[in-house]
Amino acid sequence: MYNKRSVGTQYEQIAVRYLMERGYVIIEHNFQCRTGEIDIIANENGYLIFVEVKYRKNTAKGLPQEAVDTYKRQKITRTAEYYMLKKHIPVDTPCRFDVVIILDREISLIQNAFEAIF
Repeated sequence: MYNKRSVGTQYEQIAVRYLMERGYVIIEHNFQCRTGEIDIIANENGYLIFVEVKYRKNTAKGLPQEAVDTYKRQKITRTAEYYMLKKHIPVDTPCRFDVVIILDREISLIQNAFEAIF
């Protein structure tokens, strides 16, 4: 039986390795709260980075990055805001929203993929 959560976890682990190879320091995986979930939280070059991981086996349902729509961006933004509040991270901390895209076996990174949306 297909388990969406275990597939997601598998590809998030691939994304973690990919990011670490590029100098990201992973702080947390799968941060969850009432407002949503953030797949990976990391530091890189002085930025606090909130990373969304999107996997698609093929493009039949569109490109992976197309799944990070306005609604998803709002949820990620609100969850990031809550994370910073909960962890007592100053609001003037430089932050960025990145997206790791995995299409079949190809992996790529969109840094600063979107601005915070409230």
